[in-house]
Amino acid sequence: MKLDSNSLLNSSSLLLYAVTDRSWLGEETLYSQVEKALKGGATMIQLREKDLSEEAFLDEARSIKELCGRYGVPFLVNDSVEIAAAVDADGVHVGQSDMEAGDVRRRLGEGKIIGVSAQTVEQALLAEKHGADYLGVGAVFHTGTKKDASDVSGQTLKNICAAVHIPVVAIGGITAENMKHLAGSGICGVAVVSAIFAEDDIEEAARRLKCVAAAITEKE
Repeated sequence: MKLDSNSLLNSSSLLLYAVTDRSWLGEETLYSQVEKALKGGATMIQLREKDLSEEAFLDEARSIKELCGRYGVPFLVNDSVEIAAAVDADGVHVGQSDMEAGDVRRRLGEGKIIGVSAQTVEQALLAEKHGADYLGVGAVFHTGTKKDASDVSGQTLKNICAAVHIPVVAIGGITAENMKHLAGSGICGVAVVSAIFAEDDIEEAARRLKCVAAAITEKE
């Protein structure tokens, strides 16, 4: 799967895609947890917030964008095109019920990364047609992180990878142990939440996941 060399995406930026979750902060800040993930080798960060006020979301997005910039890692915002535009994020990831990729492109402009969730070949092809830069496909395993997620079979994942010309990232219930079942599917990387942020040693968890992801992904 080739990536546009002019894009913020490159051949390794989708390998280990860390999606934030405040559920396991404890005494820590999200900033410190994200930095641990980056030290462990996370290659992309997506800030996902559902309950923060707009002001708090903006402040957090600005600080984590600056952190990702220091590590040379793309920073994306989940769902909120407005927040992504306000902080000049590297891009945004939207679901099927959110703004369509073409509308997102018009809002953010060229040069920004647009990711779209897909669960069927039809959704994947439409997202590609409308200008998505990559697809997030899942849940490939059962997950408790996103309550409304439906499972996507291994065969559907393969069919999507074969049907599109943009990179595909698998998401949903992925761990270092079950990731081997995704080998040969055609994905460029994995997106994980709890497998990084629920771990006691976030940095080591990211390091291990990245090693496994590199071993099972297909490079062209």
